[in-house]
Amino acid sequence: MAFDHRLSDEHEELRATVARFAQDVVAPKIGEFYEQEEFPYEIVREMGRMGLFGLPFPEEYGGMGGDYFALGLALEELARVDSSVAITLEAGVSLGAMPVFRFGTEEQKRTWLPKLCSGEMLGAFGLTEPGGGSDAGATRTTARLDEATGEWVINGTKCFITNSGTDITGLVTVTAVTGRKDDGRPLISSIIVPAGTPGFTVSKKYSKVGWNASDTRELSFTDCRVPAANLLGEEGRGYAQFLRILDEGRIAISALATGLAQGCVDQSVEYARTREAFGRPIGANQAIQFKLADMEMRAHTARLAWRDAASRLVRGEPFKKEAALAKLYSSEIAVTNAREATQIHGGYGFMNEYPVARMWRDSKILEIGEGTSEVQRMLIARELGVTA
Repeated sequence: MAFDHRLSDEHEELRATVARFAQDVVAPKIGEFYEQEEFPYEIVREMGRMGLFGLPFPEEYGGMGGDYFALGLALEELARVDSSVAITLEAGVSLGAMPVFRFGTEEQKRTWLPKLCSGEMLGAFGLTEPGGGSDAGATRTTARLDEATGEWVINGTKCFITNSGTDITGLVTVTAVTGRKDDGRPLISSIIVPAGTPGFTVSKKYSKVGWNASDTRELSFTDCRVPAANLLGEEGRGYAQFLRILDEGRIAISALATGLAQGCVDQSVEYARTREAFGRPIGANQAIQFKLADMEMRAHTARLAWRDAASRLVRGEPFKKEAALAKLYSSEIAVTNAREATQIHGGYGFMNEYPVARMWRDSKILEIGEGTSEVQRMLIARELGVTA
């Protein structure tokens, strides 16, 4: 029996709908938001009305009843036009809402998921700290349970947290050391901290190289108190929970990176057809044709990689290695395609009014966020049985 790579009718309809939204709504407006470093609230609200933030969640919690594959399709189409909008959706779903869905109690799900699924509220994921990025197990943020009041008392700092300081941010799930094992290693737990909780301070926005229309901030917690019931999942299982969330998130980032890589192809093909040099379109030159062919090859291969990983996740099969492969490959070829697109555009590629300039600035973080390329290689080698 032949293997069928085609999308189902439902998935194709979703892909086409998001593609039209990206071209008709996002593309005409996002450049201004990007250059002014403003969060695009009106675009995010429209994404919420479309149900994009609820794509992989059950209808009983306000979701669309779809799956992670559907989320990947939406992210790829958005990132073909702009990555700030795409990462807002990716972080809101994969990092903000998914931990509550995967590990929350029924009460936590019914309290938070309906607003997160509708896009009325954004959630954030507080893992990275100033002294620990790739080494997330070196968490220094602490949370002690005050038996007298039945509250967690949180102290520490988180950095590079997406969606953490918008006007519609509703919660941040943070990892914190809540005790020690017999061998002295930390017990890391996950705790939901609602926005506006006393002792929870959100810093001003970072000045970033890219993703300028997305929200990224440092967070600090000073004797921040939340109810004991805000523990997400089992005490001491927070690190393991977030490793699972990151495995899934790498598929989403891979889809986003694929979209950026394909967007570089889209923009470069159009430019090569219309830009003339020496009396003919530059696309008539074999040097440009070969660049475009290689860019399309990379984007196509990256698409196959993230779709394979997503399909395994949806089927309930192991997907850790495939997610790492997809994330590693797609992020690195996104950087390559962005560089080549800039070269094809020449001087215009260095002008911020051209989308490829945004794509060039946005691409590098894909090799860093949600697991660096070095970490992906470590994971792949471990899955191959090379390391313990």
